[in-house]
Amino acid sequence: MSKHVAVLMGGWSAEREVSLRSGAGCASALEEAGYRVTRVDVGRDIAEVLARLKPEVAFNALHGCPGEDGTIQGILEILRIPYSHSGVLASALAMDKAQAKVVLADAGVPVAEGRVVSRAEAARGHVMETPYVLKPVAEGSSVGVYIVREDQAHPPQELTRPDWKHGETLLAERFIPGLELTCAMIRGEPSEVTEIEATHAFYDYDSKYAPGGSNHILPARILPEVYQQVRILTAKAHKALGCRGVSRADFRYDTRTGDASGLVCLEVNTQPGMTETSLVPELAAYAGISFSELVTWMVEDASLDR
Repeated sequence: MSKHVAVLMGGWSAEREVSLRSGAGCASALEEAGYRVTRVDVGRDIAEVLARLKPEVAFNALHGCPGEDGTIQGILEILRIPYSHSGVLASALAMDKAQAKVVLADAGVPVAEGRVVSRAEAARGHVMETPYVLKPVAEGSSVGVYIVREDQAHPPQELTRPDWKHGETLLAERFIPGLELTCAMIRGEPSEVTEIEATHAFYDYDSKYAPGGSNHILPARILPEVYQQVRILTAKAHKALGCRGVSRADFRYDTRTGDASGLVCLEVNTQPGMTETSLVPELAAYAGISFSELVTWMVEDASLDR
């Protein structure tokens, strides 16, 4: 029989719907490639479900908690089921944006000036000189992210909502004007670089996942030396955080500098999206790697003690 792969998707994070789409596409591609696939909508009984299914490999298509923060990776380690993407430590570290910044900066990857603040502090008044960005320390897909502009007299009032769901700790960072860039690690090598033009105010959740929400320009329209520096920094960030398999590093580039000194790494995604509008499949395709070949490599790369 062909290898049995459990595709883990859904879950209960704010990125559930994106994960379901990523998982469905990956599951179909794996079935077409000849694998025996079980689609698993992850609930809090996931350890029991996996113990019963006994898959040979777990393909992690979860986004956010518990799939991206080291939690599901720990369960898979205990059950001794080889899995895709990064391991426990790298996943937990990359998910905590504040801690990841410390490691990246120490490795020589430029990061934005910023500080960790409580939601209450951020709601009371400006915590940095405007413009700045407020983001939850442990969310993905730009969930709960706000750009505080120069003309805003007060922080976003959404911070005071009683139904706020994005945690009590935020990261405030200096806003970097210019271009949005991204680069992935695929098969152990940095990909080409994509420039992202959002059709909304910034590259938010809808820009990332709604059809027509953004324009992807591949390769990015930047100077050759800046282009190569993005690729170098992507590989350096992947290694510094201890990532495995596929990851994606996001950057801002202040074009006013005219050179690579304007690059700032925003974050490293250890569970990048795999939907029809996602960046990693697009970057792979540009390199001549089909979606089927990409997910097949991710299954065959799966291991334990990552």
